[in-house]
Amino acid sequence: MNRSLLSLSLAVALCAAPAAFAQVTPTPDTSNAAPASPTDGNGGDTTRNKPAKVKQLGAVDVSAALDQSRNSLSPDTGSSQYVIDQKAIQQLALGDSTPLDQVILQAPGVVQDSFGQLHVRGDHANLQYRINGVIIPESISGFGQTLDARTIQSMNLLDGALPAQYGLRTAAVVNIDTKSGHELGNGGSVGITGGSYGTLNPNASLWGSNDRWSWFVTANYLENDVGIENPTSSRTPIHDHTNQVKGFGDVSYLINDDTRLSFMFGATNNRFEIPNNPNQQPQFGYLDQTEFNSADLDERQREQTRFGVLSLQGKLGKTDYQVSLGQRYSNVNFDPDAIGDLMFNGVASTIGRSNRADTLQADFSTPLGDSHTIRYGIYGEFERGNISNNSLVFPANPDGSQASTTPIAIYDATNLLARTWSAYLQDEWSIGDKWTVNYGVRGDRYSLFRTESQLSPRLGLVYQATDSTTIHAGYARYFTPPATEVIDDSNIARFNGTTNELPSGGNNLPLSERSNYYDLGVQQQVGSTLTLGVDAYYRDVRRLQDEGQFGPALIFSNFNYAQGRIRGVEFTANYQNGPVTAYFNAAYSRAMGKDVITGQYNFAPEELAYIADNWIHLDHDQKLASSGGVTYEFNSTTRAGMDYLFGSGLRKAAPGVPNGASMPSYFQLNANVAHDFNFDSIGVLKTRLSVINLFDRTYELRDGTGVGVGAPQFGPRRGVYLSLQKDFSF
Repeated sequence: MNRSLLSLSLAVALCAAPAAFAQVTPTPDTSNAAPASPTDGNGGDTTRNKPAKVKQLGAVDVSAALDQSRNSLSPDTGSSQYVIDQKAIQQLALGDSTPLDQVILQAPGVVQDSFGQLHVRGDHANLQYRINGVIIPESISGFGQTLDARTIQSMNLLDGALPAQYGLRTAAVVNIDTKSGHELGNGGSVGITGGSYGTLNPNASLWGSNDRWSWFVTANYLENDVGIENPTSSRTPIHDHTNQVKGFGDVSYLINDDTRLSFMFGATNNRFEIPNNPNQQPQFGYLDQTEFNSADLDERQREQTRFGVLSLQGKLGKTDYQVSLGQRYSNVNFDPDAIGDLMFNGVASTIGRSNRADTLQADFSTPLGDSHTIRYGIYGEFERGNISNNSLVFPANPDGSQASTTPIAIYDATNLLARTWSAYLQDEWSIGDKWTVNYGVRGDRYSLFRTESQLSPRLGLVYQATDSTTIHAGYARYFTPPATEVIDDSNIARFNGTTNELPSGGNNLPLSERSNYYDLGVQQQVGSTLTLGVDAYYRDVRRLQDEGQFGPALIFSNFNYAQGRIRGVEFTANYQNGPVTAYFNAAYSRAMGKDVITGQYNFAPEELAYIADNWIHLDHDQKLASSGGVTYEFNSTTRAGMDYLFGSGLRKAAPGVPNGASMPSYFQLNANVAHDFNFDSIGVLKTRLSVINLFDRTYELRDGTGVGVGAPQFGPRRGVYLSLQKDFSF
C-alpha cells in the first residue's frame, strides 16, 4: 500500500473519533452489559461471551472491559447469527482436533464440498474471516485448511442481510474470538491424536499473563494418508499423504485502562499428494511410450499462508475504536507428473500462484443519547498477485488430434495489482423496548483491470414481540469484487494449435457481483430448555460469481453468470436440559445461474449455448442439507455424544444439460466418548475415543462431471481415533 496514502488514512482514522465528537464528555461508560443467555437460540450449546460490568480495574478486568468494547463495534441487527463456543466444539466427535471447515458445517445453510470448501446459502466460497474483529483476507486455498479450532473461544457465523459494517465477502462472516491468557491464567496444554489412515496430530499450546502483558500461542502438526478426498470408493487411497503444520499467536499489552495494543499472527505450511484414480487409459503418446499406469502418477501441491496484524483498541471518551494494520501472504504451487499428465491430459503444467495483501482497518462506535449508537469506519486493501504457468503440451492438428509425440514448452506469467477502499456509516436506533432498527450505507471501490464501485444501503430491524418471540428482517445491497487470489489472467491464445487449446474464447477478466438480499426470520423460546428458529432469504444477483477447478491442480478460477437467483429457508432447534444437550439444523436451498459472461474459454461451445438461453443449477447447489448432534454428560468427567451431516447431493452433468442432475444423498454419523482420568503422578489426563462415519457408509461428493468439477471425490470412510490431552499450569 502506498506509504503516504497509508499514513494519511491511519492518521485520519485515529483522529476521526475525538474530532467528530469533541463535545462528548469523556466519562467512562459504566452501563451494565446484558447478561449472557445460556443459548443463542440458533443451535449448538452456545453462549455470547459478553462480560458483566467491570468493578475492579486489575489487568484481567481491564482486558474483559476492552473485550466488551470491541464487541460493541460489531452489530448484527437484522441478520442471522449462529454462535459456536468452545464447549460446543468439544462436543464434536474430534473436539479441538476438528478441522475448522467441519466446525462451520454444524451451522445451518452450510454445504460441504471437497478439499475443505464450504458453500453458505448457495454461494461458492465468498466468506469473510475476522479474528478478534479484524478482517483477514482469505488465502488462495481458503481457510478451511489454515486456521485451527484450538484458537477459538467463540465463533459467530453471521449471514443474511448484513449491516453496513460488513462487505466485500458477503456470503457469511466467520467472526472468531480467540482464547486469551488473561482469561486462562498461566499454563498450557500438550496432546496428541492418532488413529486410522496413519493419522498423527500432536499439538501444544501456551498461554499466560504478567501484569499488563498477555499471550496465547498454539501449534500443531498433522500427517495422514487421506489428505484430499479419495477419487475412488476404496478404503485405502493411492498417493494421498499429507503433512500440515499450523501455528497461531496473540500477544497483547494494556497501555492503560482504556487502551490495548495487540499483535496477532499465524502461519501454515501444507503439503499434499494428489490422489490417483487407477485403471485410466492414456489419451496421448509420449515419444515412444504409449502406456502409463494411472496409479503411479506423482502430482503434488504445496500451500503456505501467513498473516500478521497489529491492532490498537480501546476507548476515547464514549467512543470505542479499533485500528489495525495487517498483512497476509499466501501461495500455492502445483507440481505435475510431467510424463503422466501429458499422456492423460495433453498438458503438464507447473503452476504457481501467490498473493500478498496489505490491509488497513478502522472501526468506531459512539453512543448518542440513550437510543442511538453510531458506527463508522474505513477499510483499505492492496493486493499483489503473481501467476505463473510453465506448461508442456503436444502440437495438435486442426481437428484437435495429436500431431507429434514430442512436447513443446509454453510459459505464461502475470502480475496483478488490486486496490480496495471501503467506508461505512450506520445508526443503531432503539425504539422503545421492542424495536431496534439498524440503517446505514457503505461505499466500496475496487480497482484491478478496471475500476468498479457501488454505494450500498442496508436496513435491518429486530422486533421483540414477546419475552420469548423475536422477529428480525433485513435488506442489503451487496457489492462483491472478484477474489483476486483466484483470478487467472492466462494468455489462452498461446495454446492455440496444441493439445491444451481451450474449447472457447471469451473474456477472462471477472466482474464484480451486485445483488439485492432479503432476509426474514423468527426465533421462539419454548420454556427454558428449547429454542426454535426459522429463517428465509432471497437474493437477486447480477454478474453472479462462481469458481471452478478446470484442471488437475486444486486451484480454482472464477467466472461470472449474467444473472443469478438464490433462495432458501433454514430451521434450527436447540435443546438443553440437565445432562442432555442437542441441536438440529435443516436447510432448503436453490441456486440458479444463467448466461456465462466471463471465463467462457473453460466451457465447451455447446455448454455456453445452453446456459445462454436457460437457467441452470450452480454446481455447488444442494437442495437439502442438515446437521445435528446430541451429548450426554454422565458426570463432570465423562460424556458421550454423536453428530451427523446429511446432504441431498451436489450437482452433476445430465445429458445435454450442464449441472442437470444431482449426486445421491449421503448421511455421515460420527460418535465419541470422552473421559478425564485423574492420576496421582500427573494429574488430570483428558481422553477421547472418536469414530468418524460410524456405519462406514460410502458416498460420493463429486463424480467428476459438472461445471468446474475437476475429479471424482468420495467422503471419508470409517476412521477410529484416540486423543490424549494434558493441561498444566504454573
